[in-house]
Amino acid sequence: MSSLAARTLALSTRTALRQTRAPLASSFRLAQRSSLPPRQQTPYQTVRAFSASMLTKSDAMAAPAAPQEFDKEIVDMASYATNYKVTSDLAIDTARFVFLDTLGCGLKALEFPQCTKLLGPVVPGTTVPNGTRVPGTNYTLDPVLGAFNIGTIIRWLDFNDCWLAAEWGHPSDNLGAILAVADWVNRTNKAGGEKIAGGKIFTIKDVLEYMVKAHEIQGVMALENSFNKVGLDHVLLVKVASTSVVANMLGLSEAQTRDAISQAWVDGQSMRTYRHSPNTMSRKSWAAGDACQKAVNLCLKVLGGEGGMPTVLTAPTWGFYDVNFHGAKFSFQREYGAYVMENVLFKVSYPAEFHSQTAIEAAQRINKKLKSMGKTAEDIEDVTNRTHEACIRIIDKQFKPMDNYADRDHCVQYMVSVMFCFNWLEASDYPDNSEAAQSPLVESLRKRIKCVEDPQFTKDYHDPSKRTISNALTVRLKDGTTLEEEVVEAPLGHRLRREEAKPEILAKYLRHLEPHFSKDHVKKLVDLGNSSEQLYKTEVDEYMDMYVKS
Repeated sequence: MSSLAARTLALSTRTALRQTRAPLASSFRLAQRSSLPPRQQTPYQTVRAFSASMLTKSDAMAAPAAPQEFDKEIVDMASYATNYKVTSDLAIDTARFVFLDTLGCGLKALEFPQCTKLLGPVVPGTTVPNGTRVPGTNYTLDPVLGAFNIGTIIRWLDFNDCWLAAEWGHPSDNLGAILAVADWVNRTNKAGGEKIAGGKIFTIKDVLEYMVKAHEIQGVMALENSFNKVGLDHVLLVKVASTSVVANMLGLSEAQTRDAISQAWVDGQSMRTYRHSPNTMSRKSWAAGDACQKAVNLCLKVLGGEGGMPTVLTAPTWGFYDVNFHGAKFSFQREYGAYVMENVLFKVSYPAEFHSQTAIEAAQRINKKLKSMGKTAEDIEDVTNRTHEACIRIIDKQFKPMDNYADRDHCVQYMVSVMFCFNWLEASDYPDNSEAAQSPLVESLRKRIKCVEDPQFTKDYHDPSKRTISNALTVRLKDGTTLEEEVVEAPLGHRLRREEAKPEILAKYLRHLEPHFSKDHVKKLVDLGNSSEQLYKTEVDEYMDMYVKS
Protein backbone atom coordinates (compact mmCIF):
# COMPACT_ATOMS: atom_id res chain seq x y z
CA MET A 1 0.00 0.00 0.00
CA SER A 2 1.28 3.42 -0.91
CA SER A 3 1.96 6.01 1.79
CA LEU A 4 -0.83 8.19 0.40
CA ALA A 5 -3.33 5.34 0.60
CA ALA A 6 -2.22 4.59 4.18
CA ARG A 7 -2.78 8.19 5.32
CA THR A 8 -6.21 8.23 3.67
CA LEU A 9 -7.22 5.00 5.47
CA ALA A 10 -6.04 6.32 8.88
CA LEU A 11 -7.95 9.57 8.44
CA SER A 12 -11.13 7.69 7.55
CA THR A 13 -10.73 5.46 10.61
CA ARG A 14 -10.29 8.42 13.04
CA THR A 15 -13.31 10.19 11.57
CA ALA A 16 -15.46 7.09 12.01
CA LEU A 17 -14.32 6.71 15.63
CA ARG A 18 -15.17 10.34 16.45
CA GLN A 19 -18.63 9.94 14.94
CA THR A 20 -19.15 6.81 17.05
CA ARG A 21 -17.95 8.43 20.33
CA ALA A 22 -19.78 11.75 19.97
CA PRO A 23 -23.29 10.43 20.73
CA LEU A 24 -21.93 8.44 23.67
CA ALA A 25 -20.16 11.48 25.17
CA SER A 26 -23.21 13.66 24.65
CA SER A 27 -25.41 11.07 26.37
CA PHE A 28 -22.96 10.84 29.31
CA ARG A 29 -22.78 14.63 29.79
CA LEU A 30 -26.57 14.89 29.62
CA ALA A 31 -26.98 12.17 32.22
CA GLN A 32 -24.33 13.80 34.43
CA ARG A 33 -26.05 17.20 34.29
CA SER A 34 -29.43 15.69 35.11
CA SER A 35 -28.01 14.28 38.37
CA LEU A 36 -26.71 17.66 39.58
CA PRO A 37 -28.81 20.36 41.32
CA PRO A 38 -29.78 23.24 39.01
CA ARG A 39 -27.42 26.24 39.14
CA GLN A 40 -28.58 29.81 39.56
CA GLN A 41 -27.86 31.63 36.35
CA THR A 42 -26.23 35.01 36.68
CA PRO A 43 -26.38 37.75 34.06
CA TYR A 44 -22.86 36.74 33.06
CA GLN A 45 -23.83 33.12 32.33
CA THR A 46 -26.00 33.61 29.22
CA VAL A 47 -25.39 31.22 26.34
CA ARG A 48 -23.79 33.08 23.47
CA ALA A 49 -21.51 32.13 20.66
CA PHE A 50 -17.93 33.25 21.10
CA SER A 51 -16.86 36.11 18.88
CA ALA A 52 -13.65 38.13 18.68
CA SER A 53 -15.81 41.22 19.00
CA MET A 54 -16.69 40.13 22.59
CA LEU A 55 -13.12 40.61 23.85
CA THR A 56 -12.88 43.34 26.50
CA LYS A 57 -11.11 46.39 25.20
CA SER A 58 -8.10 47.45 27.28
CA ASP A 59 -9.53 50.93 27.80
CA ALA A 60 -13.06 49.84 28.65
CA MET A 61 -14.47 50.91 32.04
CA ALA A 62 -16.01 48.28 34.31
CA ALA A 63 -19.54 48.98 35.44
CA PRO A 64 -19.40 50.74 38.83
CA ALA A 65 -20.44 48.67 41.82
CA ALA A 66 -23.57 49.69 43.65
CA PRO A 67 -22.72 51.97 46.60
CA GLN A 68 -22.53 50.15 49.92
CA GLU A 69 -23.58 51.44 53.29
CA PHE A 70 -20.79 51.67 55.84
CA ASP A 71 -20.89 49.51 58.94
CA LYS A 72 -22.88 51.31 61.62
CA GLU A 73 -19.96 51.18 64.06
CA ILE A 74 -17.87 53.22 61.62
CA VAL A 75 -20.74 55.58 60.81
CA ASP A 76 -21.20 56.36 64.51
CA MET A 77 -17.50 57.03 65.05
CA ALA A 78 -17.24 59.33 62.06
CA SER A 79 -20.39 61.21 63.01
CA TYR A 80 -19.14 61.75 66.55
CA ALA A 81 -15.66 62.85 65.44
CA THR A 82 -17.12 65.26 62.87
CA ASN A 83 -20.20 66.68 64.56
CA TYR A 84 -19.99 66.37 68.35
CA LYS A 85 -19.40 69.58 70.28
CA VAL A 86 -17.56 69.19 73.59
CA THR A 87 -19.50 71.21 76.16
CA SER A 88 -18.43 69.50 79.39
CA ASP A 89 -16.32 71.85 81.49
CA LEU A 90 -15.34 68.89 83.65
CA ALA A 91 -14.05 67.00 80.61
CA ILE A 92 -12.02 69.97 79.35
CA ASP A 93 -10.52 70.71 82.77
CA THR A 94 -9.66 67.03 83.25
CA ALA A 95 -8.10 67.04 79.78
CA ARG A 96 -5.88 69.94 80.88
CA PHE A 97 -4.46 67.83 83.71
CA VAL A 98 -4.08 64.84 81.35
CA PHE A 99 -2.28 67.07 78.83
CA LEU A 100 0.26 68.39 81.33
CA ASP A 101 0.77 65.03 82.99
CA THR A 102 1.29 63.29 79.64
CA LEU A 103 3.88 65.78 78.43
CA GLY A 104 5.71 65.44 81.73
CA CYS A 105 5.80 61.65 81.33
CA GLY A 106 7.30 62.13 77.88
CA LEU A 107 10.09 64.30 79.26
CA LYS A 108 10.83 61.76 81.97
CA ALA A 109 11.19 59.03 79.34
CA LEU A 110 14.03 60.97 77.70
CA GLU A 111 16.23 59.95 80.62
CA PHE A 112 16.23 56.35 79.32
CA PRO A 113 18.60 55.51 76.43
CA GLN A 114 16.47 52.54 75.36
CA CYS A 115 13.76 55.07 74.53
CA THR A 116 15.85 57.85 73.02
CA LYS A 117 17.62 55.50 70.59
CA LEU A 118 14.27 55.10 68.79
CA LEU A 119 13.71 58.83 68.34
CA GLY A 120 14.60 61.34 65.66
CA PRO A 121 14.58 61.23 61.85
CA VAL A 122 15.08 57.98 59.96
CA VAL A 123 18.08 59.55 58.23
CA PRO A 124 20.18 61.33 60.88
CA GLY A 125 20.35 65.07 60.43
CA THR A 126 17.17 65.35 58.39
CA THR A 127 15.04 68.39 59.17
CA VAL A 128 11.53 68.83 57.74
CA PRO A 129 10.44 72.37 56.82
CA ASN A 130 7.56 73.46 59.08
CA GLY A 131 7.75 70.06 60.77
CA THR A 132 6.54 68.75 64.10
CA ARG A 133 8.61 69.43 67.21
CA VAL A 134 9.28 66.63 69.68
CA PRO A 135 9.17 67.85 73.32
CA GLY A 136 12.50 67.85 75.12
CA THR A 137 14.51 67.49 71.89
CA ASN A 138 15.54 69.60 68.92
CA TYR A 139 14.00 67.25 66.33
CA THR A 140 11.83 68.70 63.54
CA LEU A 141 10.01 65.84 61.82
CA ASP A 142 7.22 65.12 59.36
CA PRO A 143 3.86 64.59 61.13
CA VAL A 144 3.89 60.82 60.65
CA LEU A 145 7.29 60.29 62.25
CA GLY A 146 6.53 63.10 64.71
CA ALA A 147 3.47 61.15 65.87
CA PHE A 148 5.66 58.09 66.47
CA ASN A 149 8.23 60.08 68.44
CA ILE A 150 5.72 61.88 70.65
CA GLY A 151 3.59 58.76 71.08
CA THR A 152 6.63 56.74 72.11
CA ILE A 153 7.99 59.11 74.75
CA ILE A 154 4.64 59.74 76.44
CA ARG A 155 3.95 56.00 76.68
CA TRP A 156 7.42 54.69 77.45
CA LEU A 157 7.31 54.62 81.26
CA ASP A 158 3.72 53.38 81.64
CA PHE A 159 3.11 56.50 83.75
CA ASN A 160 0.39 58.29 81.75
CA ASP A 161 -3.37 58.02 82.29
CA CYS A 162 -5.30 54.78 82.11
CA TRP A 163 -8.71 53.31 81.29
CA LEU A 164 -9.79 49.91 82.56
CA ALA A 165 -12.79 47.88 81.41
CA ALA A 166 -13.26 44.76 79.27
CA GLU A 167 -10.23 46.17 77.44
CA TRP A 168 -7.61 48.36 79.08
CA GLY A 169 -5.36 51.00 77.68
CA HIS A 170 -4.02 54.54 77.93
CA PRO A 171 -6.22 57.07 76.10
CA SER A 172 -3.63 59.84 76.36
CA ASP A 173 -1.53 57.76 73.93
CA ASN A 174 -3.61 59.50 71.23
CA LEU A 175 -1.93 62.80 72.08
CA GLY A 176 1.04 61.63 70.00
CA ALA A 177 -1.03 61.87 66.82
CA ILE A 178 -3.08 64.91 67.85
CA LEU A 179 -0.17 67.08 68.93
CA ALA A 180 2.04 66.14 65.96
CA VAL A 181 -0.64 67.04 63.43
CA ALA A 182 -1.72 70.25 65.19
CA ASP A 183 1.86 71.51 65.36
CA TRP A 184 2.63 70.66 61.72
CA VAL A 185 -0.64 72.17 60.41
CA ASN A 186 -0.04 75.40 62.32
CA ARG A 187 3.50 75.81 61.07
CA THR A 188 2.57 74.93 57.50
CA ASN A 189 -0.39 77.29 57.39
CA LYS A 190 1.58 80.13 58.93
CA ALA A 191 4.34 79.62 56.36
CA GLY A 192 1.95 80.39 53.50
CA GLY A 193 1.39 78.44 50.30
CA GLU A 194 -1.20 75.68 50.14
CA LYS A 195 -3.36 75.68 53.26
CA ILE A 196 -4.20 72.56 55.23
CA ALA A 197 -7.62 72.12 56.83
CA GLY A 198 -8.74 75.41 55.38
CA GLY A 199 -5.87 77.32 56.95
CA LYS A 200 -6.81 76.30 60.50
CA ILE A 201 -4.58 77.46 63.37
CA PHE A 202 -5.00 75.14 66.35
CA THR A 203 -4.92 76.30 69.97
CA ILE A 204 -4.35 74.17 73.06
CA LYS A 205 -8.12 74.35 73.68
CA ASP A 206 -8.61 72.62 70.31
CA VAL A 207 -6.11 69.95 71.32
CA LEU A 208 -7.98 69.34 74.58
CA GLU A 209 -11.28 68.94 72.71
CA TYR A 210 -9.73 66.42 70.34
CA MET A 211 -8.31 64.61 73.35
CA VAL A 212 -11.82 64.34 74.81
CA LYS A 213 -13.04 62.78 71.57
CA ALA A 214 -10.13 60.37 71.22
CA HIS A 215 -10.48 59.32 74.86
CA GLU A 216 -14.18 58.73 74.28
CA ILE A 217 -13.82 56.58 71.16
CA GLN A 218 -11.08 54.43 72.68
CA GLY A 219 -12.76 54.20 76.09
CA VAL A 220 -16.32 53.46 74.97
CA MET A 221 -15.06 50.77 72.61
CA ALA A 222 -13.16 49.27 75.55
CA LEU A 223 -16.14 49.10 77.90
CA GLU A 224 -17.67 45.93 76.48
CA ASN A 225 -15.15 44.61 73.95
CA SER A 226 -12.10 42.61 75.00
CA PHE A 227 -9.43 42.57 72.32
CA ASN A 228 -6.87 41.01 74.65
CA LYS A 229 -8.98 37.86 74.87
CA VAL A 230 -8.51 37.30 71.15
CA GLY A 231 -4.80 38.08 71.38
CA LEU A 232 -4.90 41.65 70.03
CA ASP A 233 -3.23 44.60 71.73
CA HIS A 234 -5.16 47.61 73.00
CA VAL A 235 -3.13 49.97 70.78
CA LEU A 236 -5.54 48.91 68.04
CA LEU A 237 -7.98 51.33 69.69
CA VAL A 238 -5.35 54.08 69.76
CA LYS A 239 -5.02 53.75 65.99
CA VAL A 240 -8.79 53.84 65.43
CA ALA A 241 -9.40 56.74 67.84
CA SER A 242 -6.47 58.79 66.53
CA THR A 243 -7.57 58.19 62.94
CA SER A 244 -11.07 59.41 63.77
CA VAL A 245 -9.98 62.75 65.25
CA VAL A 246 -6.98 63.40 62.98
CA ALA A 247 -9.28 63.01 59.97
CA ASN A 248 -11.36 65.87 61.33
CA MET A 249 -8.25 67.91 62.14
CA LEU A 250 -7.11 67.61 58.52
CA GLY A 251 -10.46 68.87 57.26
CA LEU A 252 -11.74 65.57 55.88
CA SER A 253 -15.48 65.33 55.31
CA GLU A 254 -17.60 62.96 57.34
CA ALA A 255 -17.60 60.55 54.38
CA GLN A 256 -13.81 60.71 54.12
CA THR A 257 -13.57 60.18 57.88
CA ARG A 258 -15.50 56.94 57.41
CA ASP A 259 -13.00 55.97 54.72
CA ALA A 260 -10.07 56.67 57.03
CA ILE A 261 -11.58 54.73 59.94
CA SER A 262 -12.18 51.73 57.70
CA GLN A 263 -8.53 51.85 56.70
CA ALA A 264 -7.58 51.74 60.38
CA TRP A 265 -9.71 48.66 60.99
CA VAL A 266 -8.30 46.75 58.02
CA ASP A 267 -4.71 47.67 58.84
CA GLY A 268 -2.60 44.89 60.34
CA GLN A 269 -3.40 44.76 64.05
CA SER A 270 -0.76 44.45 66.76
CA MET A 271 -0.76 41.24 68.76
CA ARG A 272 -0.14 41.20 72.51
CA THR A 273 2.85 38.89 72.06
CA TYR A 274 5.30 41.51 73.28
CA ARG A 275 3.42 41.95 76.57
CA HIS A 276 3.47 38.33 77.71
CA SER A 277 6.01 35.69 78.67
CA PRO A 278 8.15 34.36 77.08
CA ASN A 279 8.25 37.27 74.60
CA THR A 280 7.91 40.30 76.87
CA MET A 281 10.02 43.11 75.42
CA SER A 282 10.39 46.83 74.86
CA ARG A 283 8.06 46.93 71.87
CA LYS A 284 5.19 47.29 74.33
CA SER A 285 6.62 50.72 75.15
CA TRP A 286 6.61 52.00 71.57
CA ALA A 287 3.49 50.19 70.35
CA ALA A 288 1.35 53.27 71.00
CA GLY A 289 3.76 55.45 69.02
CA ASP A 290 3.47 52.96 66.18
CA ALA A 291 -0.34 53.21 66.34
CA CYS A 292 -0.17 57.02 66.26
CA GLN A 293 2.04 57.14 63.19
CA LYS A 294 -0.17 54.66 61.35
CA ALA A 295 -3.25 56.76 62.12
CA VAL A 296 -1.68 59.94 60.73
CA ASN A 297 -0.33 58.10 57.69
CA LEU A 298 -3.75 56.62 56.85
CA CYS A 299 -5.50 59.99 57.20
CA LEU A 300 -2.97 61.63 54.87
CA LYS A 301 -3.60 58.89 52.30
CA VAL A 302 -7.34 59.55 52.41
CA LEU A 303 -6.66 63.28 52.20
CA GLY A 304 -4.78 62.45 48.99
CA GLY A 305 -7.79 60.65 47.52
CA GLU A 306 -7.67 57.11 48.87
CA GLY A 307 -11.08 55.54 49.50
CA GLY A 308 -12.45 53.23 52.15
CA MET A 309 -14.06 49.82 52.69
CA PRO A 310 -17.67 50.15 53.84
CA THR A 311 -18.06 46.65 55.33
CA VAL A 312 -14.55 46.19 56.66
CA LEU A 313 -15.99 44.92 59.95
CA THR A 314 -18.94 42.80 58.81
CA ALA A 315 -17.87 41.33 55.46
CA PRO A 316 -18.22 37.52 55.63
CA THR A 317 -14.92 35.62 55.81
CA TRP A 318 -12.73 38.66 55.08
CA GLY A 319 -14.07 41.23 57.57
CA PHE A 320 -12.56 42.14 60.94
CA TYR A 321 -15.21 40.26 62.89
CA ASP A 322 -14.62 36.94 61.13
CA VAL A 323 -10.84 37.27 60.84
CA ASN A 324 -9.95 38.85 64.19
CA PHE A 325 -12.90 38.66 66.58
CA HIS A 326 -14.04 35.04 66.40
CA GLY A 327 -17.13 36.10 64.43
CA ALA A 328 -18.53 38.16 67.31
CA LYS A 329 -19.68 41.77 66.87
CA PHE A 330 -18.87 44.76 69.02
CA SER A 331 -21.27 45.67 71.81
CA PHE A 332 -21.73 49.13 73.25
CA GLN A 333 -22.71 50.20 76.74
CA ARG A 334 -23.29 53.87 75.93
CA GLU A 335 -23.24 56.45 73.14
CA TYR A 336 -20.20 58.65 72.55
CA GLY A 337 -20.05 61.80 74.68
CA ALA A 338 -17.51 62.93 77.28
CA TYR A 339 -17.82 60.10 79.82
CA VAL A 340 -14.32 58.66 79.45
CA MET A 341 -12.39 61.88 79.98
CA GLU A 342 -14.59 62.75 82.96
CA ASN A 343 -13.81 59.37 84.55
CA VAL A 344 -10.27 58.69 83.35
CA LEU A 345 -7.67 57.32 85.76
CA PHE A 346 -4.41 59.16 86.51
CA LYS A 347 -1.20 57.42 87.48
CA VAL A 348 -0.11 59.72 90.23
CA SER A 349 2.05 57.76 92.64
CA TYR A 350 3.93 55.00 90.83
CA PRO A 351 5.28 54.33 87.31
CA ALA A 352 3.64 50.93 87.27
CA GLU A 353 1.02 49.01 85.31
CA PHE A 354 -2.31 50.33 86.60
CA HIS A 355 -3.77 47.10 87.93
CA SER A 356 -0.96 47.10 90.50
CA GLN A 357 -1.36 50.68 91.77
CA THR A 358 -3.55 49.85 94.75
CA ALA A 359 -1.39 46.85 95.69
CA ILE A 360 1.70 49.07 95.81
CA GLU A 361 -0.15 51.67 97.88
CA ALA A 362 -1.26 48.92 100.27
CA ALA A 363 2.36 47.78 100.63
CA GLN A 364 3.44 51.33 101.42
CA ARG A 365 0.81 51.53 104.15
CA ILE A 366 1.92 48.17 105.57
CA ASN A 367 5.51 49.45 105.69
CA LYS A 368 4.39 52.02 108.28
CA LYS A 369 2.96 49.22 110.42
CA LEU A 370 6.12 47.17 110.07
CA LYS A 371 8.25 50.14 111.11
CA SER A 372 6.13 50.71 114.20
CA MET A 373 6.67 47.04 115.10
CA GLY A 374 10.43 47.24 114.53
CA LYS A 375 10.11 44.95 111.51
CA THR A 376 11.27 45.17 107.89
CA ALA A 377 10.78 43.32 104.61
CA GLU A 378 13.30 40.74 105.80
CA ASP A 379 10.79 39.65 108.46
CA ILE A 380 8.06 38.83 105.90
CA GLU A 381 7.36 35.14 105.38
CA ASP A 382 4.75 35.45 102.64
CA VAL A 383 2.05 37.74 101.24
CA THR A 384 -1.40 37.03 99.81
CA ASN A 385 -2.84 39.54 97.37
CA ARG A 386 -6.65 39.38 97.09
CA THR A 387 -7.27 40.95 93.69
CA HIS A 388 -9.35 41.19 90.52
CA GLU A 389 -9.23 38.92 87.48
CA ALA A 390 -7.52 41.42 85.15
CA CYS A 391 -4.58 41.79 87.54
CA ILE A 392 -4.05 38.04 87.54
CA ARG A 393 -4.32 37.76 83.76
CA ILE A 394 -1.90 40.59 82.99
CA ILE A 395 0.69 41.00 85.74
CA ASP A 396 0.61 37.92 88.00
CA LYS A 397 4.13 36.55 87.34
CA GLN A 398 5.08 35.04 90.68
CA PHE A 399 7.60 32.54 89.38
CA LYS A 400 8.36 33.94 85.92
CA PRO A 401 12.05 35.01 85.64
CA MET A 402 12.52 38.77 85.42
CA ASP A 403 14.56 39.00 82.22
CA ASN A 404 14.23 42.69 81.41
CA TYR A 405 12.63 46.06 82.16
CA ALA A 406 9.39 45.02 80.45
CA ASP A 407 9.05 41.97 82.72
CA ARG A 408 9.51 44.00 85.90
CA ASP A 409 7.11 46.86 85.23
CA HIS A 410 4.40 44.30 84.41
CA CYS A 411 4.88 42.01 87.42
CA VAL A 412 2.76 42.86 90.46
CA GLN A 413 4.97 40.72 92.70
CA TYR A 414 8.12 42.57 91.67
CA MET A 415 6.59 46.00 92.15
CA VAL A 416 5.14 45.16 95.56
CA SER A 417 8.44 43.60 96.63
CA VAL A 418 10.38 46.73 95.69
CA MET A 419 7.98 48.83 97.77
CA PHE A 420 8.36 46.50 100.76
CA CYS A 421 12.17 46.45 100.48
CA PHE A 422 12.89 50.12 99.69
CA ASN A 423 9.66 51.98 100.56
CA TRP A 424 9.59 53.50 97.07
CA LEU A 425 9.01 52.50 93.46
CA GLU A 426 10.60 54.55 90.67
CA ALA A 427 11.13 54.04 86.95
CA SER A 428 14.81 53.59 87.74
CA ASP A 429 13.97 50.39 89.64
CA TYR A 430 13.22 48.44 86.44
CA PRO A 431 16.49 48.35 84.42
CA ASP A 432 18.73 45.29 84.71
CA ASN A 433 21.49 47.21 86.49
CA SER A 434 19.25 48.81 89.11
CA GLU A 435 19.67 48.10 92.80
CA ALA A 436 16.17 46.67 92.97
CA ALA A 437 16.64 44.34 89.99
CA GLN A 438 19.85 42.98 91.55
CA SER A 439 18.47 42.63 95.08
CA PRO A 440 18.30 39.02 96.37
CA LEU A 441 15.64 40.08 98.90
CA VAL A 442 13.38 41.54 96.18
CA GLU A 443 13.73 38.37 94.13
CA SER A 444 13.11 36.09 97.11
CA LEU A 445 10.09 38.04 98.37
CA ARG A 446 8.64 38.29 94.87
CA LYS A 447 8.28 34.51 94.74
CA ARG A 448 6.46 34.51 98.09
CA ILE A 449 3.64 36.82 96.99
CA LYS A 450 0.57 34.91 95.82
CA CYS A 451 -2.44 36.38 93.96
CA VAL A 452 -5.98 35.05 94.45
CA GLU A 453 -9.06 36.39 92.71
CA ASP A 454 -11.93 37.95 94.63
CA PRO A 455 -15.05 37.77 92.39
CA GLN A 456 -16.48 40.91 94.04
CA PHE A 457 -13.34 42.86 93.18
CA THR A 458 -13.73 41.69 89.58
CA LYS A 459 -17.40 42.68 89.55
CA ASP A 460 -16.61 46.15 90.96
CA TYR A 461 -13.88 46.55 88.35
CA HIS A 462 -16.50 46.27 85.58
CA ASP A 463 -19.28 48.20 87.37
CA PRO A 464 -19.76 51.53 85.50
CA SER A 465 -20.65 53.31 88.75
CA LYS A 466 -17.49 52.10 90.52
CA ARG A 467 -14.70 50.95 88.17
CA THR A 468 -12.47 50.36 91.16
CA ILE A 469 -9.14 48.52 90.82
CA SER A 470 -8.98 46.80 94.19
CA ASN A 471 -6.10 44.95 95.80
CA ALA A 472 -5.84 43.72 99.38
CA LEU A 473 -2.59 42.49 100.96
CA THR A 474 -2.30 40.09 103.89
CA VAL A 475 1.24 39.79 105.30
CA ARG A 476 2.41 36.84 107.40
CA LEU A 477 5.66 37.36 109.32
CA LYS A 478 8.34 34.77 110.04
CA ASP A 479 7.48 34.82 113.73
CA GLY A 480 3.96 33.62 112.88
CA THR A 481 2.22 36.99 113.22
CA THR A 482 -0.37 37.78 110.55
CA LEU A 483 -1.05 41.46 110.00
CA GLU A 484 -4.54 42.78 109.40
CA GLU A 485 -5.38 42.86 105.69
CA GLU A 486 -4.72 46.23 104.02
CA VAL A 487 -7.37 47.00 101.37
CA VAL A 488 -7.13 49.79 98.77
CA GLU A 489 -10.04 49.90 96.34
CA ALA A 490 -9.40 53.09 94.36
CA PRO A 491 -5.94 54.45 93.53
CA LEU A 492 -5.11 58.11 94.04
CA GLY A 493 -5.80 59.01 90.41
CA HIS A 494 -9.31 57.53 90.43
CA ARG A 495 -12.38 59.72 89.94
CA LEU A 496 -13.37 59.02 93.56
CA ARG A 497 -10.06 60.62 94.68
CA ARG A 498 -9.68 63.22 91.90
CA GLU A 499 -9.49 66.38 94.01
CA GLU A 500 -7.00 64.71 96.33
CA ALA A 501 -4.91 63.86 93.27
CA LYS A 502 -4.79 67.23 91.46
CA PRO A 503 -1.99 68.81 93.54
CA GLU A 504 0.01 65.60 93.19
CA ILE A 505 -0.48 65.56 89.41
CA LEU A 506 0.92 69.08 89.13
CA ALA A 507 3.79 68.21 91.47
CA LYS A 508 4.58 65.20 89.27
CA TYR A 509 4.58 67.48 86.19
CA LEU A 510 6.98 69.86 87.94
CA ARG A 511 9.37 67.02 88.86
CA HIS A 512 9.45 65.87 85.26
CA LEU A 513 10.19 69.37 83.93
CA GLU A 514 13.02 70.24 86.30
CA PRO A 515 15.83 68.08 84.84
CA HIS A 516 15.29 69.55 81.37
CA PHE A 517 14.87 73.30 81.71
CA SER A 518 16.07 76.26 83.73
CA LYS A 519 14.27 77.19 86.92
CA ASP A 520 12.74 80.28 85.29
CA HIS A 521 11.52 78.32 82.27
CA VAL A 522 10.03 75.60 84.48
CA LYS A 523 8.12 78.28 86.38
CA LYS A 524 6.87 79.74 83.11
CA LEU A 525 5.54 76.36 81.96
CA VAL A 526 3.94 75.54 85.31
CA ASP A 527 2.30 78.97 85.59
CA LEU A 528 0.89 78.63 82.07
CA GLY A 529 -0.42 75.16 82.86
CA ASN A 530 -2.14 76.49 85.98
CA SER A 531 -3.73 79.38 84.06
CA SER A 532 -6.41 77.60 82.06
CA GLU A 533 -7.64 80.76 80.32
CA GLN A 534 -4.15 81.65 79.05
CA LEU A 535 -3.27 78.04 78.19
CA TYR A 536 -6.43 77.47 76.18
CA LYS A 537 -5.78 80.33 73.76
CA THR A 538 -2.08 79.54 73.24
CA GLU A 539 -1.38 78.38 69.70
CA VAL A 540 0.03 74.87 69.51
CA ASP A 541 3.23 75.70 67.60
CA GLU A 542 4.09 78.47 70.05
CA TYR A 543 3.48 76.14 72.97
CA MET A 544 5.60 73.37 71.44
CA ASP A 545 8.46 75.84 70.95
CA MET A 546 8.55 76.16 74.73
CA TYR A 547 9.63 72.50 74.96
CA VAL A 548 12.41 72.65 72.38
CA LYS A 549 15.74 71.67 73.87
CA SER A 550 19.03 72.17 72.05
